[in-house]
Parts: sequence; C-alpha cells; structure tokens
Amino acid sequence: MTLDLSQCDDRELTSLAVGGHPSAFRELMGRYKGPVFRLIRSNVGDPEEALDILQECFVSAFTNIGRYDPERPFRVWIARIALNKCRDWARRRAVRSFFSLARPIADDEDFESDVPSPEREVQGRAELAELERAIAALPLPLREVLILRAIEELSQFETAAILGITEKAVETRLYRARTRLREKFAEPFGTE
Repeated sequence: MTLDLSQCDDRELTSLAVGGHPSAFRELMGRYKGPVFRLIRSNVGDPEEALDILQECFVSAFTNIGRYDPERPFRVWIARIALNKCRDWARRRAVRSFFSLARPIADDEDFESDVPSPEREVQGRAELAELERAIAALPLPLREVLILRAIEELSQFETAAILGITEKAVETRLYRARTRLREKFAEPFGTE
C-alpha cells in the first residue's frame, strides 16, 4: 500500500521529507509554490525575478529541511526563507545600482487583450504601476508587513512569526504603511 501524500498534513509531510522522502517535499512545494511566488512577486515586483527567487527558495528549503523545526508551521518557515531570499536579491540589486524594485509597465511589450476599452486598460495599468511603486517605496519593515497581511492575507500571528516581531509591532507597521499609502493617493484624487 502506498501513502497518499495529498491526504497528509504539513507536519506529516515535513516529517517524511526530513526522513529522506523527496516526494513528500514535492507535495509541500506543490502546496506552497503559489503563495510563496505571490509573496516574492509582491516584494520584488518582477515576475521573472520572482520565479528565479522562488526556485532559490525551494532549493534552500530542500537542502535545509533537516533544520526545520516541526513545532512551527511549514508555511511560516518557507515564508521566512522567501523573505530572506528577497532581501538578498534587493542587496544584490542595490550593489548593481538598480534602485527601482518594479519595472514600469510602460516598458513592457504590448500584449493583446480581450479588454473592451484600451483606454481603461492603460489607465488600470498606470494605476497598478503607481501602486506598485508606492508599495516599493515604503520602508522595508512597513512593506513586508503590508504584503504579508494585506496581499497574502496572513494572520497577525503568522506575520509576527515570519518577521520575528511582536503582533503589536505588526499592527503598528500595518497602520503606518496604510497611512502612508492613503496620504500618497489622497493628494492626486483630492485635488480634482
């Protein structure tokens, strides 16, 4: 009889992966590659870079699975690895004198779209690009909390565990991040 890994919970899968069963790790990777990709993509702003970092993240997790603490949720552990990989990427990028975290959408190639109004599509892209730039311009501690809580929809407890801070610090940073974004977007819209 073969064990159906899709029926195992994360704790069982990590135990099997630590025990040398690569198929258990593949199952964990399948469960978490989407959320981890979104977390990375939200941090770096470039989907191609995010895919590279995602791969680095899971390679690192696989090679270090023996150091995983089964008392912590796997989701928290893999998210922390992902954030560390994003920080490494940002440092490498800064060294290369690239200060922008998001490639402007205006530089992207034209893609055909089924959207009925091209003007509305352009406006939506511009607003999204402006929001991505505003998030990228936030200080790292505020940006990380905003991404984990508002975009990835993690709980305050999970966010605190991933970042190694208190839940109160998560609450404070989220409030400050939202306030800064509100102030940034209140100016252009309030003047019309």
